Amino acid sequence: MEELNVSQIMKRIPEYFNPEEAKGIEAVVQCFFSGEQASNWFVVIKDQTCEVEEGQTDHPDITIKAKGEEGVKLFTGEMDPMRAFLLRKVKVSGDMALGMKLLNLFDRPY
Repeated sequence: MEELNVSQIMKRIPEYFNPEEAKGIEAVVQCFFSGEQASNWFVVIKDQTCEVEEGQTDHPDITIKAKGEEGVKLFTGEMDPMRAFLLRKVKVSGDMALGMKLLNLFDRPY
């Protein structure tokens, strides 16, 4: 299998979104990736839809920071989100209760 990069993963996030799980949830998630795959992305969840844009937003509800390689592992299911957070491979700030809800809104693609 071809090795995936941050850009490929982020563009495909809406494909793995579970709209039924997102009833009543409105959120903006900012993702900052560093390292060789450095890039910024934000995810908007509103009205049971999910959109992803490259760039930065002014008022995210939650911010996720990770090295690009760690982000790929996180989003593909190769790394457990809670373990990644506890080991400080991923840093999360903002609405932590929302962060826990986000875990149920997406299927892992691989």
